[in-house]
Amino acid sequence: MLGLIQRVSSARVMVDGAVVGEIGHGLLLLLGVEKGDDEERSRRLLDRVISYRVFADENGHMNRSLVDIDGGLLIVSQFTLAASTKKGLRPSFSSAAPPDQAEALYDHVVELARGRLGTVATGRFGADMQVSLTNDGPVTFLLSA
Repeated sequence: MLGLIQRVSSARVMVDGAVVGEIGHGLLLLLGVEKGDDEERSRRLLDRVISYRVFADENGHMNRSLVDIDGGLLIVSQFTLAASTKKGLRPSFSSAAPPDQAEALYDHVVELARGRLGTVATGRFGADMQVSLTNDGPVTFLLSA
């Protein structure tokens, strides 16, 4: 399971011209589910995402986590993270989980996050989404579990 996190001052997701998810200060999580991923991996990834120290402390050092700052989390499914780009000029998605499995694990991550954080917003699984964000820093990390 892969998670691309971006520290944001704001982020939102639109589907068919309507906002379906939006946060202020916090993290945007682009979530890629691969074959072989399971609920344990999804829990480990979420643990890392919400505990990863990417927010500044009083000295300007990245020592605070999403939990520490009580920030928002916007979770967006992105199967393209699971693409293999090692050769050729077209990505291969053979390592991506099948849609049914991916959606179930995406929903699991969302459910776990909502049980642990105050503000959790989402995109819409499988939809054509427009994601807007103001990347704070910019700060972006690729995490795996």
